[in-house]
Amino acid sequence: MIAAIRGEIVDIGDDSLVIFMSGLGFRVYVPKSVLVNFHLGESIYLHTYLVVREDALNLYGFEKESERDFFTLLLGVNGIGPRLALSVLSTLSLDVIQQAVLSEQADAFSRVPGVGKKTAQKILLHLQGRIKGEMPGGVPQLPDVDGEVINALISLGYSVVEAQSAIQFIPRGTPQELETRLRLALQYFNK
Repeated sequence: MIAAIRGEIVDIGDDSLVIFMSGLGFRVYVPKSVLVNFHLGESIYLHTYLVVREDALNLYGFEKESERDFFTLLLGVNGIGPRLALSVLSTLSLDVIQQAVLSEQADAFSRVPGVGKKTAQKILLHLQGRIKGEMPGGVPQLPDVDGEVINALISLGYSVVEAQSAIQFIPRGTPQELETRLRLALQYFNK
């Protein structure tokens, strides 16, 4: 198995990157957060998972090992393939998923394109025995300003899970100003 890849980004697609390494270009399917945070010409390191099919070899890449581990957990759900598992990780962050599982909110998974109520319930049931108080690798703590953004979104009528999802899509390096981060978080709901 190809466990990791390091190289230069030479192409960015709708759901993948082409990473140039040692004279070869590898297409790696990635969550939207990776597509947002990296640009052409940048060097990147991803933890990967190789899916072998009869007609294809597809490589999936993640910034954190815990995301890759969660991706493999999702593949264990009956009816979830690699594309849908990637879609879950593109729509919901690890801490949002953990919160949804611990609070038994299958509706959070219904926000993912291609996941209906039955599949959302299957995901929840599959993860309940596997996710305890902590995800593998731990859940990162939010900066104080992001806690304020979450509170503002909740006061506007969004659920805790929706607010946490919006926080995860604020680009890395965004200033720690409440107004800026809140504006960017609100854009998540208009995508």
